[in-house]
Amino acid sequence: MQDTPDGRTPLLELRNVAKSFGPVFAVRNVDLKIYAGDIVALVGDNGAGKSTLIKLVSGVHAPDGGEILVRGRPVQHWDSATARRSGIETVYQDKALAEQQTVMRNLFMGREITGPLGLIRLRRERAEAEALMRRIGFTSQLISPDSVVATLSGGEREGVAIARAMFFKAELIILDEPTQALSLTQAQVVLNFVRHAKSEGSAVIFITHNVYHAYEVADRIAILDRGQIVGEFQRESITAVELVQFMQTVARQGTPAAAQRV
Repeated sequence: MQDTPDGRTPLLELRNVAKSFGPVFAVRNVDLKIYAGDIVALVGDNGAGKSTLIKLVSGVHAPDGGEILVRGRPVQHWDSATARRSGIETVYQDKALAEQQTVMRNLFMGREITGPLGLIRLRRERAEAEALMRRIGFTSQLISPDSVVATLSGGEREGVAIARAMFFKAELIILDEPTQALSLTQAQVVLNFVRHAKSEGSAVIFITHNVYHAYEVADRIAILDRGQIVGEFQRESITAVELVQFMQTVARQGTPAAAQRV
């Protein structure tokens, strides 16, 4: 399974994966490799199949065809529990945060740090939360583990969700449109959180329809159109303008018979 010049095995690999709902093919014949510590942007317009593909990766849906491999080994029964055991955490658009609770409570909710008698170790949780927040890139001294999530900006809430995934020891974090509906300033906050996640060793799948946000942080960029990956590029091999032009060509001419990979 070692198919890179440096001998790395993909953390996660999709081979010819497909998913249909009745007569509608939402995802068809997708090949995708995710390596440890890489940021892969998955870019496409609405209806391109991005949501279905991330639900396949996160185990919400099982594929109708093809294979999913984790660290080079095929997985026979893929579901959300298997995905989480494999180190995959997903941050959806709604972020699943308890907004009236503190950052600390959100980080440890359901996985509290307890002592011998089952009592929650609040001091330990606060220290862990503080350290994790600084590692992920929270720099404002006005935001602490005791800050209520509802008082945070959209970008900061995304950071809490990413930090929670990192606390759960995620090796692969899936971010579903993390910069959608954010201001330019807050989008940059989120992009910085993504960079920090990479620096901590996590791989990231960054789902977006914004080519420029994808280009700013990704190591590789995959273009999805009508359920197929129609182009996959190393960031240094293409410009953001060329990516936009490629997507425009695909939109005008339809999905090419063979995906372009650089």
